[in-house]
Amino acid sequence: MSSIHPTAVIEEGAKLGADLKIGPYCVIGSNVTLGDRVELKSHVVVDGYTTIGEGTVVYPFASLGTAPQDLKFKGEKSELIIGKNNKIREHVTMNPGTSGDKMKTVVGDNCLFMMSSHVAHDCTVGSNVILANNATLAGHVEVGDFAIIGGLSAIHQFVRIGPYAMIGGMSGVEYDVIPFGLVKGERAHLAGLNYVGLERRGYTKDQIQALMKAFKELFDNQGTLAERTARVANDFQADQTVMRVIDFIRAKEGRSVLQPRTGTNG
Repeated sequence: MSSIHPTAVIEEGAKLGADLKIGPYCVIGSNVTLGDRVELKSHVVVDGYTTIGEGTVVYPFASLGTAPQDLKFKGEKSELIIGKNNKIREHVTMNPGTSGDKMKTVVGDNCLFMMSSHVAHDCTVGSNVILANNATLAGHVEVGDFAIIGGLSAIHQFVRIGPYAMIGGMSGVEYDVIPFGLVKGERAHLAGLNYVGLERRGYTKDQIQALMKAFKELFDNQGTLAERTARVANDFQADQTVMRVIDFIRAKEGRSVLQPRTGTNG
């Protein structure tokens, strides 16, 4: 059975699943959908056209689905879609999409959003992602599965963070980050590969060595990035792990990719 505190405010029209726990002073808007076993600890605001998947736990003073921080927003019926089994900690903010993009912000499953992290309008966040304390995503950012964004880091609008990437704390990321990349710096640079993450996720020694070799060729500064990408694609065409990096770069060839400090973001 659901447990709903008498001080919670639930507007007519909200769709509530089974076995919910809604704590004191939570406010749930009329267009909200909460899946089974969702828990709102206390003082949580869920508004707008927001859907929260089953098993997700939201901690006090989080604000989900309120209007985007975008002066172009005119009240359009955009969505915030949050997946299953996420942990959303204190003071986290997530905003819905806008008509300037895809009209929705989407968060996957099994993510951890630590205190005061922010997911802006039109972002797409994969599954098993971690945003540490005060990590912020500007509008239109894409974050791949298993990526980790360190505390106090800021991701520039429209930037793509590849799967399994690790962004060090207090980093300002202005360019796309390749899958498996390790990033650090106030004005961030690509510092290598996320070896710890690769080992933790079961990548073999051979796969990691292939990635190391491909990384060196990809960022050796001989020729343009497009030329280097083509060369690596030819050399490693049978290696699915390396080709994941190549496919990421080629998916949006007009965008700059974060490179090592000695390189250029071209």
